Amino acid sequence: MKFAAALAATTSTFQALPCIRPAIDAAGELILATLRSGNKLLICGNGGSAAEAAHFATELTGRYAKNRRSLPALALSSDGSLVTCIGNDYGFDHVFARQIAGLARPGDLVVAITSSGNSQNILAALAEAKNLGLASIAFLGRGGGKARGLATIDLIIPGESGPATQEAHLFLIHYFCELIDAEFV
Repeated sequence: MKFAAALAATTSTFQALPCIRPAIDAAGELILATLRSGNKLLICGNGGSAAEAAHFATELTGRYAKNRRSLPALALSSDGSLVTCIGNDYGFDHVFARQIAGLARPGDLVVAITSSGNSQNILAALAEAKNLGLASIAFLGRGGGKARGLATIDLIIPGESGPATQEAHLFLIHYFCELIDAEFV
C-alpha cells in the first residue's frame, strides 16, 4: 500500500469516529465509574491488540500524562507463564476467560480489544464476563465480527482497514486516559 493510500484509510477512519460518539461517551463513563468505585479493568487482546491492552493497563497503573494515583488495571496477555499454562492445560481459546474467572470481582470491567471480532478467546472472555455479571467494553473493527453485541458497550470502528482500526483503538485508549487524568489526582 502506498503512503497516500494508507494515510487516506486512517484519516477516513478517524473522521468517521463521531458516528460512534454515543458509544465512546458511554464507554468513557463506564471506565470512570469502574475506577471511581475502586474496581479494576481486566484488558485482553491478541497480537497487536495485546500490545494495546498492555499499553492501556500501563497508562492506568503507571501514568499517562500527569502524576496521579495508580489505578488498577491488568493486561491479561502480559504474563507469558500464565498464558502458556492455561493454553497448554485448557486450550488457547480459554487464556482470557480462565483469568477473568479467577481474577475478577463484582464491579470489575472487562475490556476486550480485537480488530476482527472473531477471536475465540475474546468471544470466551466476553461470555465469561457476562456469566459473572460483569460489564464489558469491546473495541472492535470491520463490523464487529462475532463479538458484536456480546459486550455491554461495543466500540465498532467504522471501515474495513485492520491497521486503521488498531490506530483508532489506540486513539480511543488515549482519549479515555485523558478523561481519567482529568478525574483522578
